[in-house]
Amino acid sequence: MGRGTRGQRTTTTVALLAAAVTAALAAGCTSGGGTGDDGRAPTQSKQGVSPSATGPSALVVKIDNAAAARPHTGVDAADVVYAEQVEGGLSRLMAVYATRLPESVGPVRSARESDLELLRQFDRPTLAFSGAQRKLLPLIDKAPLRAETPGSAADAYFRGSGRPAPHNLYLRPERIVPETPGEAALTTGFRYGSAPAGGTATDSETVRYPAARFTFTWSDSRDRWLVGMDGTPATTADGERMAAATVVVQYVKVRESAYRDFLGNNTPYTETVGSGKATVLRDGRAWDVNWEREKAADGTSFTTGDGAPVNFAEGQVWVVFAEAP
Repeated sequence: MGRGTRGQRTTTTVALLAAAVTAALAAGCTSGGGTGDDGRAPTQSKQGVSPSATGPSALVVKIDNAAAARPHTGVDAADVVYAEQVEGGLSRLMAVYATRLPESVGPVRSARESDLELLRQFDRPTLAFSGAQRKLLPLIDKAPLRAETPGSAADAYFRGSGRPAPHNLYLRPERIVPETPGEAALTTGFRYGSAPAGGTATDSETVRYPAARFTFTWSDSRDRWLVGMDGTPATTADGERMAAATVVVQYVKVRESAYRDFLGNNTPYTETVGSGKATVLRDGRAWDVNWEREKAADGTSFTTGDGAPVNFAEGQVWVVFAEAP
């Protein structure tokens, strides 16, 4: 990917789905207090699974990212935010909390099969989500995690006012994770410290999905990458601009899964175990690097072409999964 002078950089367009997607798809999900979205059913907590015996485990929350779900609540408090492709070429977020817990998080949405592979890097994390496809529930039950939905922890969830279901389900984290997990729960494999040598001065980076896009614009005054979604600045519910210290565009294999939504759209499966290329953004610069995750239980390592580890900047990390060219 060429860069040239400091200026706009745009990643290769992700082309997973060929079908045109209408705006109605984002709002075409089912709702209801006791059921999940996208035709998915709630699941009960898995019996016998508790937070890790070695200490509190990470809290992971699936976050709605349809236009009707914005602005988000509590995402700015996450240590890591993963962005993934879902049905119809839309996007969804997964927020990981370890060093601090916000008062509320949301809107909360449903889980996907590839979430289970991504979550294996953590030691029995708590996964908060609205529900899942009935065929997926047995896999969630078998996964080494603690599942918490409105069906298993009703007092931890509430419906917000001012927006329609299913874009109004919120979580009170302290109701399911009473203790802040702590930095040790972040077993992502990420390294933090001084920036690697080199890099290319970069103003912005855009990642495109068939029906969604993310743009990260460097701000010298904030020393952060300002987040934009679908051409609009991303803000919190309090009106603050969302920003990341480090952004990773990770090129992965995105394939069809065995699941479809209620409209018949296939659910993409994002493969996060393996190796490939990535772009790391920090300090107003970009590095083309390699990533590797040998097993699902491992974190992901990022290295330069000569094998040197790549350090991230201290602060929130965004990882956007893009289909490898």
